[in-house]
Amino acid sequence: MPVALILEFGGVGYSILFIFHISLGTSIVVINVSVLLALLIRRFFLKENRFLFMLSTCVSDLGTGISWYYSGLFDALDAFPPRNGTYYVAPTFMGLSYLVTLAAQADRYHAVVSPFRYALRMTRAKTGIVIFCLWIYAYAVVATQNLVTSAVGMKISGIGSLICNLITYIIMVGLNIKLYLIAKYQLEREPHSAERENKRSSLYLIIVVASCFLAFWLPIFLNVIACSFSRRFCLRFRADGLDPLKILPRLNAVVTPALYIRGCAPLRKIMMTRVWKCCHRISSRINPDPGDQIANSVECWQQNL
Repeated sequence: MPVALILEFGGVGYSILFIFHISLGTSIVVINVSVLLALLIRRFFLKENRFLFMLSTCVSDLGTGISWYYSGLFDALDAFPPRNGTYYVAPTFMGLSYLVTLAAQADRYHAVVSPFRYALRMTRAKTGIVIFCLWIYAYAVVATQNLVTSAVGMKISGIGSLICNLITYIIMVGLNIKLYLIAKYQLEREPHSAERENKRSSLYLIIVVASCFLAFWLPIFLNVIACSFSRRFCLRFRADGLDPLKILPRLNAVVTPALYIRGCAPLRKIMMTRVWKCCHRISSRINPDPGDQIANSVECWQQNL
């Protein structure tokens, strides 16, 4: 049976929501592809561990944006019991961004508190292994949920979500507070240098990114806790595209790369001078501006005279 669009539910509100989901998915894809291209154009970015975490979150956020064209626009539900879902692949992209951001917080904390040990222990290879293990763990859970029965999968999801979400959320809050205190007080005592400013900017960037994660994920975490204890206070919606609790974390896939661009001057410079400028040149060749053509013709005519 073909899967229905949310437009078919009828009403002006569904049409507005449909347009919003298309805009959201497109925004997620465009901004994350831009950051990915900027990171891959200049390979020196990937020599620092924090940019490896940034690369991973952009890849998972890109998966979130692409999958939202289906999950947000169609009558699909990735829950227990699922209906026309993505076998829990789409929501796992969001969870990966959350886990990688938590790992990036721990990485920055270790780098500032113990810089010498950090330089010896956390090489690029080890950072890549950490990120790879997070991806394997996330999709191993997805494979387990798809292989077992719905009743067993519901228990795994309920217990795992309750425990993991609570623990990781508390850890993220604690690390955010510690990083803020380090950026505000500890770095102030160090002599002014380019290294200190680099540390401060990287700390403030991960603090703001993690704060956005905490804000956007809090409603859905509270709903998961409520569903684990009582069905009466559990909010359930017909489709993922109609669920505001699932739309909020997907907004994070736009906010996070935007914060990367805003908070990292070298990345912003590469995007402005290489990525977006190159895209502008390609688009101008495909669809030339009539005004530019007239101006070029006048200039050539003046040169001939």
